[in-house]
Amino acid sequence: MPRSVNVVAARTKRKKLLKKTKGYYGRGKNVWTDAKNKWEKGQTHAYRDRKVKKRIYRGIWIQRINAGVREYGMSYSQFIGKLAVKGIELNRKALADLALNNPQAFKAVVDSVK
Repeated sequence: MPRSVNVVAARTKRKKLLKKTKGYYGRGKNVWTDAKNKWEKGQTHAYRDRKVKKRIYRGIWIQRINAGVREYGMSYSQFIGKLAVKGIELNRKALADLALNNPQAFKAVVDSVK
């Protein structure tokens, strides 16, 4: 009996992955094994970095709040502590946006905490 291979499905599978790696550099875009390895590694980094992005943005927000609060003679930690005592529940994202784009509103928040 002749050997039966499923060439159609195999080629379709390879073409599908090579289409995903279209813009990659060097052999990563057109050599099957290299493309497969690069794509898998890229997916690993994408999954990991979706978590890392959240950490990075939180750090940026804290720096912006700290810079905004320093103008009024406070540190970031004092400001956040006083916010908690006063019961003002603004998250860091909102506070950083106020500090950057609306200094008058941020000053009002700082004054309400002092």
